[in-house]
Formats: sequence, structure tokens, C-alpha cells
Amino acid sequence: MKTSLKVVSINDRAVRDLRYIRETMERAGSFTAVPGWGGVLMGVTAIAAVLLTRGMESREAWFYCWMAEAAIASAIGVLSTLRKTRMLKTLLQGPGRKFAMSLLPAFVGGAILTVVLYQQQLFGLMPGIWLLMYGVGVMSCGTYSVKVVPLMGAGFMLLGTGALLVPWDWAQWFMAAGFGGLQIIVGGVIARRYGG
Repeated sequence: MKTSLKVVSINDRAVRDLRYIRETMERAGSFTAVPGWGGVLMGVTAIAAVLLTRGMESREAWFYCWMAEAAIASAIGVLSTLRKTRMLKTLLQGPGRKFAMSLLPAFVGGAILTVVLYQQQLFGLMPGIWLLMYGVGVMSCGTYSVKVVPLMGAGFMLLGTGALLVPWDWAQWFMAAGFGGLQIIVGGVIARRYGG
């Protein structure tokens, strides 16, 4: 009986081993493509929204302005993250996938609560709920990211709690502090320490 031995090149084996090590490290690593300058820009647009809507008499007009701001900030966040990762594949695998999947439930929950609050005309609860749910999402996804991200999430949660306990006019300043100031500060830290 004749058996054949397959000869494996040392180069082929080394390439396979390196690929395995690289893929394992990618899955275990942290997601560092959180947009720094994108976060700063999101903060700037939020401050502009606060200044635009603060004196509005109509809560409906206030709501629609903030829905537009949410769409703009979301587009900035997604595009700047894609720009920083430079590849969609990086975002959809390993830590990037975990980051996105832990962020999404809080954002979907916030959207559902927003619809319910709008239907019930409970505009006064929206600033606190938005800050709180954004903080929950950011804190959750921060477990797969750099250390400053979960700290930012905790800051948003504190601001959201405060916004739920103060009058409407003050809640607007809590939104400015969170979606504006905190986003700008942490975005700047991320840009300086982790790039773009």
C-alpha cells in the first residue's frame, strides 16, 4: 500500500499562520474608527440646532428641527466613520461589527420612544430621553472601543437624567451640553489621540 505525503511549503504555512493571527487580533481588538473630527462637526451642528430652536414657540417646529438635526448628525457620523475605516469590511467585521450591533438597539429604542412621545405630544420628555438613550448606546458600544467612548456615554446618561428633572427651557441647555459640548470635547480627544 502506497501512501502519499503532501509537502507544504514553509512560506504557505507562514502566510496561513499570519492570516490567522491577524484575523484573531482583529476580532479581539477595539474599534478605533470612532470619528473624532466627525464628532466635533456633529457637536457644532447640535449647538446650531439648540440656538435655532431654543426660542421657538411651536413644539412641533422644535421637534421637526431636531429630527432634521438627527438626520444630519447621523449622516456625518456614518460618513466620517466610513472615511476613517476606509473600508466597509472593517466596519462589518470583528470589533466594528460588535460596536455597531451594541449601538443599534439603544438607537432603535430611542426612535420608538420618540414616535410614542410625539404621538402623545410629550415634547418635554424628549430632550432627556434622547440624551439618555444616546448615552446608553454610546456606553454599550464603548466596551468595544477606546476608553473615552464609554465615559462619553456615561456623561450623556447623566445629562439625560438631569434633563428629565428640569423645566423645558433648562433641558435645552442640557442638550447643548451633551449633543454639542460633550460631543465636541470627546471628538477632539479622539481626533488628537486616535486620528481623524
